[in-house]
Formats: sequence, C-alpha cells, structure tokens
Amino acid sequence: MKLILLSGGSGKRLWPLSNDFRSKQFVKVLRNEAGEHESMVQRVWRQLGRVGLAEHAYIATGRAQADVLQSQIGIDTPIIIEPERRDTFPAIALAATYLYSQEGISIGETVAVLPVDPYVDDAFFSKIKTLEAVLASSKADLALMGVRPDGPSEKYGYIVPEESSTPFGHRCDPLPYESLNQEMAPEEQNDFFTVGHFIEKPDEQRAAALIGQQALWNCGVFAFKLDYLINLLARKGLPIQYEAMLSQYHRLPSISFDYEVVEKAGRIVAASYEGSWKDLGTWNTLTEEVEASVTGHGTVSADSHNTHIINELDIPVAVLGLSNVIVSSSPDGILVADKSASPRLKEFIKPFEQRPMYEERRWGSYRVLDYKKFPDGHEVLTKRICVAAGKNLSYQLHFKRSEVWTIIAGEGEFVLNDQLFSVKAGDTVKIPAGARHSIRASIDLEIIEVQSGTELVEEDIIRLCLAWDEIVKLCGVARRG
Repeated sequence: MKLILLSGGSGKRLWPLSNDFRSKQFVKVLRNEAGEHESMVQRVWRQLGRVGLAEHAYIATGRAQADVLQSQIGIDTPIIIEPERRDTFPAIALAATYLYSQEGISIGETVAVLPVDPYVDDAFFSKIKTLEAVLASSKADLALMGVRPDGPSEKYGYIVPEESSTPFGHRCDPLPYESLNQEMAPEEQNDFFTVGHFIEKPDEQRAAALIGQQALWNCGVFAFKLDYLINLLARKGLPIQYEAMLSQYHRLPSISFDYEVVEKAGRIVAASYEGSWKDLGTWNTLTEEVEASVTGHGTVSADSHNTHIINELDIPVAVLGLSNVIVSSSPDGILVADKSASPRLKEFIKPFEQRPMYEERRWGSYRVLDYKKFPDGHEVLTKRICVAAGKNLSYQLHFKRSEVWTIIAGEGEFVLNDQLFSVKAGDTVKIPAGARHSIRASIDLEIIEVQSGTELVEEDIIRLCLAWDEIVKLCGVARRG
C-alpha cells in the first residue's frame, strides 16, 4: 500500500498564526510526548512512522508549502509538488501519475488518500492499512473509511449505507500485508457496507436520523487500486505520464476528487473506524487539545475560564476577566474572539489582503519587521532572517531589488558572485540587483535584511541551485576574506 497525504489550505481558519504559506497543519501549538511543541503534520508523520507507513507515504502539496514541509518533517520527505493550486482531483491525479511513471509502482498496488492533519490515535492509521483487504474482498472501485459518530453533528459530511446493504454485514478476512512484511491482527479485520449516498453537513435533527441508519462521518480517507485511477485518466484523455501531466496541469478541471470521481464511481464501500477523531480546523476545536492556557509571553487571570493566549510576538499579552476566549497574536495580526464564534473567522478576515509576515522555510524562518511603499512606487521591506546551523539559502539573484544584510548573531559563509567569504556577527554585506548570492550558517545565523526596489515579490527570485556543495562547486574559486 502507498499513501498520498494531501496538504493544502489557504491558512485563514487559524489566522493570525496561519497564512497562505503556513496553513493550519503547520502551526506548532500541540505538544509531543517529550513536551515539545509540534504541528499537526509533525504529529501525523510521527504516527505514520510508528505504524510502519511513513516509508510508504508521499505528500502532495503546492510549491508554497514545500519548504515548510521539509523544514518540519525532513529534507528527504517525498513531496509531489503541484505546479499551481487547483483542487483535490488534479492533485491526486498528479500524484497517481508520479507513482505510476516515476516510481514504477505496480498498477495493482492499493493507494490510500488522506488529509495531512487529522487529530487521531495511532489506531486510525492502522485501520487505514485494512482498506487494502476491503478493496480485494469487495471488488469495489473505491473503499472509504468513515468515523463512527459519537453524536449528531452539523460540522461533518455523512457516508450513508445503501438501503439493501446490511451495515457492517460483510466480513473481510485480512490479506497478507507483504509490502510491510507483516500481517493484520485479528482485531484489524474489517466490516464494511456498500455506500448509498453522501449527505453534506446536515442539521442536527437530520444528523441524528442518519446515525440511526448507521451512517459514518466522512473523514476524507479513501483507497483505490492504482490502475483504477490511471485507467480513468486515460478514458478522460488526460496524461498518465508524470512529466506530461505536469506540463498539462493547467488544463485539468479545478474540481474536487469527490465531485469528479467519487460521485461517478460504480461501487463504493465504506469501513468504520471506531476510535477518536477530530478536525482541529478552528480555534475552538484546536484549543481543546492545547494544555497550557498561555503559549508565549502573556498571562490570564484566575477568573478567566477556558481562555487561551497563543502569542508569537515579543510583547506581553494580558487577559483579565474574560472566559471562553482565544487571544492569538503573530506578525500577521491580532485576534480576540469568543471561541464559539471562531468558525466564522475565515469569512470575517476576507478584507485583510497583505503579504504573509512570517514564513517557515527549509533553511529556517523569517519575520517581516517593516514594509513601506512610497508614492513613486519604490518599496522597502525589512526582515529578520534565521538560518539554522548547517542550512543554507539557495544560490539566487533578483533584478528588481538590492539588499543589505547585517549579521546580528552567528557565523557562516557567504557567496557573492562566485566569491566565498566568512561572515560573523557585526558584518554587513551589500547585494546589488542582479548579483548572485547565498549564505550558509555554521552557527545559527540571525540577519536583518533590508530589501529596496520596485517590486519586492517572490517571482523576482531566480534560483540557480539549492545544495551548498553544488553552490561551492559552481563558484569554483578559493575562499576570500
């Protein structure tokens, strides 16, 4: 079995900690067993490792999230990058062609798809393994995994059994799980039913009736044989080779996998997961799993109940006499909200249009300190950049801006137009427009960067190479300074 984890999102539901480059799955407010802060994606990747699935998993994501994924779960993480943001059908189609034509995966292989950020126990991922046996036993096009509801909810979609199907009346004996060199335990054997239809976010009364029909919450997990999707793409006249799919990606319909494939599938079955499952997609659900009332610099009064401060700024935040409140502050903004109102946040902040003020990259992170656009169109942007020891920026150049870097902490090596220099705290370097440059930290580097130019955008960066060894080789000159 191979896994495709979908990582997307616009970063609005956990604003101001999340933005277009740091969606909710990357916000580090949970804690692992060692008490260290971790993100949802770090938690999931750790769980996949424990059940033996991480080595069989790939993450499908947009270019904007590739750096933060590599930063949080490792530079060697298998990432399939979409050329542009479209929807889940194009993303899964691209990933399937990658497995088929780049990885040489057998067309008989089972492929499971899931979100990158469910908040679940390890048993959830062990249950995903059994979808391989469900597909083999049922001969269905798709096998879904749904969550047994613990009560009627208006927040989730429902998977409803076919009327003629006895819910969980089909016993699926486990198949040898040869790809992981193990067998399913007896408790992992599957009951499943034939899916009749889907209901999206019903009211509470309807949800209660659906639960009476043995309906399951739709948690976005499904599996298929690789040849099912490859053949489907061929029938649609779409590429089945990865490189061709990349070049024609813009032609694919921007549509969800549910609408394009699931609703048109011949036969779908669903297996039940009986354990705990949460979607930590809003502040009220996320803070249920945040143990400390204060994260960062702040204080909450004793008469403030179920109130959380999550502060990424260097200034203190105080909450006095307010209960059931989330106060969150970051370089992108400050939120003060009743937790019950937080699901409305995405629509409420639509008028806010600004560049992300904080980003996590494969080499470290940066925070925007100041931005100014003058009447003549000239722009000045000031950042605080942190480069982790052993990491480096790409060897790059840009034409529409110059930069001045002041090293305020750490040591490293700096390349300017193929010349290699040593740098340390107190040094200042000037990078004219068009100059090739990079930097590597030998000790954690902190840099104040001042950009000045006519258009300070990511699209103005031309990356020549990424790895430091390649950069040094490309320079081909002796160290100076």
